[in-house]
Amino acid sequence: MNVNQVLQNTLSPDASTRQNAEQQLLQAADVDFSGYLSTLAQELANEQAQSHIRAAAGIALKNSFSAREYNRLREVQDRWLQHVDPNIKKSVKDLALKTLASNDARAGQSAAQFIASIAAIELPRDQWPELMSSLVQNVGEGGDHLKQASLTTIGFICETEDSDLRDSLTQHSNAILTAVVQGARKEEANADVRNAAITALGDSLEFVRTNFENEGERNYIMQVICEATQSDDPRIQQGAFGCLNRIMGLYYDKMRFYMEKALFGLTIIGMKNDEEDVAKLAVEFWCTVCEEEISIEDDNAQAAAEDSAELSRPHFYFTRVAYQEVVPVLLELLTKQDEDATDDEYNISRAAYQCLQLYAQAIGGHIIPPVLTFVESNLQHESWHNRDAAVSAFGAIMEGPEEKVLDPLVKQALPVLIDMMNDSVIQVKDSAAYALGRICESVPESIDPKEHLPPLISAFFSGLSSNPKMAASCCWALMNLADRFAGDPGCQENPLSPHFQDSITHLLQVTERGDADNQLRTAAYEVLNSFVTNSAIDSLPIIATLSTVILERLDKTVPMQQQIVSVEDRLTLEEMQTSLTSVLLVGLLVFKVGTYFADRLEGEIRPQADRIMVILLRVLGAVGSKSSVPDTVFATIGALSNALETDFLAYMDAFIPYLYNALGNQDEPGLCAMAIGLVSDISRSLGEKVQPYCNDFMNYLLSNLRGTHLGNQFKPAILQTFGDIAQAIGGHFDDYLSVVAQVLQQAASVTVQPDGSYELIDYVISLREGIMDAWGGIIIAMKASGKTNLLPPYVDSIFQLLSIVFQDQNRSENLLRSAMGVIGDLADAFPSGEYSNYYRVDWVSQMIKETRGNRDFSARTTDTARWAREQVKRQTMQGVQQM
Repeated sequence: MNVNQVLQNTLSPDASTRQNAEQQLLQAADVDFSGYLSTLAQELANEQAQSHIRAAAGIALKNSFSAREYNRLREVQDRWLQHVDPNIKKSVKDLALKTLASNDARAGQSAAQFIASIAAIELPRDQWPELMSSLVQNVGEGGDHLKQASLTTIGFICETEDSDLRDSLTQHSNAILTAVVQGARKEEANADVRNAAITALGDSLEFVRTNFENEGERNYIMQVICEATQSDDPRIQQGAFGCLNRIMGLYYDKMRFYMEKALFGLTIIGMKNDEEDVAKLAVEFWCTVCEEEISIEDDNAQAAAEDSAELSRPHFYFTRVAYQEVVPVLLELLTKQDEDATDDEYNISRAAYQCLQLYAQAIGGHIIPPVLTFVESNLQHESWHNRDAAVSAFGAIMEGPEEKVLDPLVKQALPVLIDMMNDSVIQVKDSAAYALGRICESVPESIDPKEHLPPLISAFFSGLSSNPKMAASCCWALMNLADRFAGDPGCQENPLSPHFQDSITHLLQVTERGDADNQLRTAAYEVLNSFVTNSAIDSLPIIATLSTVILERLDKTVPMQQQIVSVEDRLTLEEMQTSLTSVLLVGLLVFKVGTYFADRLEGEIRPQADRIMVILLRVLGAVGSKSSVPDTVFATIGALSNALETDFLAYMDAFIPYLYNALGNQDEPGLCAMAIGLVSDISRSLGEKVQPYCNDFMNYLLSNLRGTHLGNQFKPAILQTFGDIAQAIGGHFDDYLSVVAQVLQQAASVTVQPDGSYELIDYVISLREGIMDAWGGIIIAMKASGKTNLLPPYVDSIFQLLSIVFQDQNRSENLLRSAMGVIGDLADAFPSGEYSNYYRVDWVSQMIKETRGNRDFSARTTDTARWAREQVKRQTMQGVQQM
């Protein structure tokens, strides 16, 4: 292998050439990993090689120890630990460290990345102990290139998300801090070195907590950072304000002194900086302050509710102290809009808007006077920048102040804001739509359905028609409006009813506009879904007609599959198919829950069922692999099966190949998860008629449980599906009982330590919910079919799990409700008191009492607990009579 040529090809603009080169590197690594590392390290350190070749060598070395999947990452790291000779390791690391001193900055950067990837493996295992001291020495004694590259290396190491490395870095905090603070001082003459140091300091702040607890060290760190905010180099200023942001988030309780002495003034000056990137970071500092103080208020309120004074956090009210200085600057920055900015571009005016929103949440009604003064002064300003800022400012403060304070202001402002939708400048119109959307979302009760609703709907649809740039704001506002005026579930009519037909017609027209791009079309379909979801009973005939239109459109998309010539074409078509199918799904759900459904099932839904399934199956047959469309199609088919119940059997033979394919497709977890849920839906709908398909269902589900491709999050749903299948086929489930029981018993053995991660705790709770749901379905099935004699071997393990649930404080309402169901179902299955000894233990009655008496639980849960209590009483009484 000509290493120079291969490395050159990894940088080729031609995808085929680049992929071939990358494949050659992978093959070389597989054949002789040690030799591969040595060759690349020598090329990285070769001062005679071209800069881009050295950089490519460093990237290839770094990539040798990188992987997106956790298991794969551990594999490549183990290859270094177990299959590379120690002498080779030392040689490779020494060459990388040597490269840090190179005058070639690109090579030094690549070496830094590679060193960080090795550090992630060795530092947590107490290997390479000399690394940090070497880097510190480089910063103290090396030339500028060595200093900069060494500081960059420290920054890369501290950027890690690897939990083991993060834990190990705390023991190196002194070394890290010595290096980065030394490089970040104002005495450092080289701006590149100082920039690398301040960047590394920002990355290391989480690991120097011990140092930050020391007042003397903390004062020095803060002095260095504050001085860096005054640098002439914008890069250093950005890094310094970034450090202040992180410090405020990590060490709020230590910031009172520094806020009073320096940070108030420095950050306000920073927000006015002519360099936009510097100003944005200074604004973000106040965003962080707001977020911290909002969080502290929430935490302290919860501590007070629980009468836990020791859990309260210090609150210094920085936002309230500084709002008279900070808010006027934010309002002024709102006028710095860039009319050419794209929707996702984060500029200074958008940063200021975000901060103003947070400020309103942090200080509540205090925000109103300065903002109202600004709005009144600028609402009719000749400059569109000021008009836009005024409208935006009013919308920004809709969350935070009390609604009763905002109510009169909103009612006064609504006609003005609606009128602003007719402004001559598109930016102002768009901001007015967004501000109205904020009102609909946050202060909905201030909108009068008779006075405000008609002009609001008219203004939003007019905005949609006038310019595609307003699509996102108008559609979001319309969705908020639909949520506001939905009325009670199942109501005969609501305030939307008089406008429903026109709204649907308008939205359908928008989706067909010639100038409609994907974003506008998708947004319009989302609004359509929102209006359908929030419709009243009197609008259901319109929804039935809408379904016909949607089906026609969806059918026309199938031949388009043959016209795709690019990835963009495919994404556009899939987005359209997903949007159309989503409208069908929402329509079916609305019909199912509406009281109107029962009367119109024969007239509206059943005649369309054939066509719905034919078209959905055509779509499934046309889309390629890795498509997102089948997810929505499966959800829609699930809704249709729920609506048709046993009549859905007519479509099973045509649909089942697609369902089996999805169940067996572990490479697409999202689709597989939808298929698992669909098995539950179909089982509940078909009842015993699902039995011919159950052998295959069970085989696929058991295979997915044992497979390694699907994550743990799928297991609870699979267990729950066992319960749904059991209830559907009743006594026929005895064919699977022993296998499923073994699976449930194994799952019940999974536990988590008290100090375990939140993710693991949530998983165990979900797993236990799935186990309980499975046993509940099985017990009901065996009782209904007269086969309770099959259950005794499993009673003991069921009560063991119930006992574990009772003793574990980590339990959800759903888990307790399912547990109540199992307790009651099992007692009901053995009415003669055969298992009364299990029910007499104190924890059973205590568990029921706690669940029944929890005021935070829903009526469904407490009712289930009451029912369980009655079943337990009967069980124990029968047991006494038999004694």
